[in-house]
Amino acid sequence: MLPPVISLPVPTIVNGRVRVREPGLFGRDSGNVRLLRLCIEPMSLRLSAMTCGWLTGPMGSFLVGERGRLRVPVPSFLIDHPKGKVLFDSGLHPAAQLDPAGRLGAAAAVFAVEFVSGEDVAARLAAFDVGVSEIRYLVNSHLHFDHTGGNATIPSAQLVVQRREWEAGHDADLIQQNFYDPKDYDTGHDVLLVDGEQDLFGDGRVVCFPTYGHTPGHQSLRVRLDHREVVLTADACYLRRTLDELHLPSVVYDADAALASLRRLRALRDAGAHIYYGHDPEFWKALPQAPHAFA
Repeated sequence: MLPPVISLPVPTIVNGRVRVREPGLFGRDSGNVRLLRLCIEPMSLRLSAMTCGWLTGPMGSFLVGERGRLRVPVPSFLIDHPKGKVLFDSGLHPAAQLDPAGRLGAAAAVFAVEFVSGEDVAARLAAFDVGVSEIRYLVNSHLHFDHTGGNATIPSAQLVVQRREWEAGHDADLIQQNFYDPKDYDTGHDVLLVDGEQDLFGDGRVVCFPTYGHTPGHQSLRVRLDHREVVLTADACYLRRTLDELHLPSVVYDADAALASLRRLRALRDAGAHIYYGHDPEFWKALPQAPHAFA
């Protein structure tokens, strides 16, 4: 007598899962159907928030027409992608810890600086065992002192900035008009100048996109985590109120472009994206800090 013929299960993919029908002896279907998860999962990505000091300045600097003063965080974000680490903005320069006026100049007369040892971005990274040499891309939203001050402490990363922002940062008139300080960003990096959207890893998970207006070439960052999309607005949207009310700050380079950028951010929020506001103290208070990470 011939031995029984045993057919091996043949998997098929149904709605993102592997469906395995187990045939019985001599090709008869045993009727036993099992559902298995698809083995190939998306590559995991992690996002960590870091506080690199605090600034207190006129409320009108954040919402035109408002009075009083507002204390706001200076954020930086680490994105840990399987193909490399990305730092979005670098906070204040360490020299501002001891001599804010000497480092920041006129800005120190407008903003009170709270920034102590251990709060610079390199120290924040070291606190959860990330070396500055591990950063592949340093993305600057724009070239203001509280977003580029730590660039010099991340020397081996490739700097990613919008071309029109970089050109503005090297034009004498626009430097004065936009309150840039070249010593924050002329730090010898290999610079990747981008025009519009830039998909850093080619998989749609970490994408720079233009949000012009605050400065000539401001950009924000879309980060697609496993179960949510996050938008790091930087100064395209200081506060939740900025977006809810389309309420601009008192000083912008191009008000029409800034409003158009806010409307784009609103559309992303309406489509389900989680908006991480640039300097919102109430939002920041509720946001877990590194080493906690969103995945």
